[in-house]
Amino acid sequence: MSTQTKKKNWKQHLFEIIYEADTKEGKLFDVVLLWVILASIVLVMLESVKSLDQKYHNLFYISEWIITILFTIEYIMRVISVKDPKKYIFSFYGIIDFFSTIPMYLSFVFAGGHALIALRALRLLRVFRILKLVRFVGEANKLRAALNASRFKILVFLLAVVILCVVLGTVMYLIEGDESGFTSIPRSVYWAVVTLTTVGYGDIHPDSALGQFIASMVMILGYGIIAIPTGIVTAEYSKQIPQNKVHLNTQTCSKCSADNHKDDAKYCYKCGEEL
Repeated sequence: MSTQTKKKNWKQHLFEIIYEADTKEGKLFDVVLLWVILASIVLVMLESVKSLDQKYHNLFYISEWIITILFTIEYIMRVISVKDPKKYIFSFYGIIDFFSTIPMYLSFVFAGGHALIALRALRLLRVFRILKLVRFVGEANKLRAALNASRFKILVFLLAVVILCVVLGTVMYLIEGDESGFTSIPRSVYWAVVTLTTVGYGDIHPDSALGQFIASMVMILGYGIIAIPTGIVTAEYSKQIPQNKVHLNTQTCSKCSADNHKDDAKYCYKCGEEL
């Protein structure tokens, strides 16, 4: 067997382990990666507790470096196992994987007492590792398709809500005035948004009987308005089910990284590469 063939077989085997889950090694890789991601998120949250950080700072620091090294190895393996590394590097997952890895390395650049604020900001970047969990959520594609299909309906609905808030805010500004805290139309519109969404901070509230009556109607209307986007997305989501009855396997194209191929697919539906 030639050196080129051995190299190709090695990279292909690595690709199947990292990007696919239909082998024992691939499933093990995904399970280990999932636990490392969860551990890193828990570590970041525990580190933000000052009392715990003071007591276990060294443990947190060492653990963070171990996780960073593991993510670095994973990122390098993903880059070298695909035929077109640029497509992975600049893809959504590639960017997330990159930003999940660099914070600890950047801490060397921003070393010193004067850079403590910058270090805190860099540590917050580690929270974005939670986005790495997206690749483990199989139903995310259906939800994304449902949101995409209902985006125009939701935009029209939101436009109607904005118009309603402007009208209600203007009316309450005329009724209540400065004495009740409705000092301007923008501030009154803020009250309308808070009331319509049933948040109700209470920093502004109507004092007159008419204003309180309108506020009551806005609160009741808010319950109905909140349910509308949910219904729109749910209806679109239910439409995705019949379209996805065909079993999809874990095959991922090694050239363009496209996934969700049909179970009997031999070629990539996006670039035509043999699977």
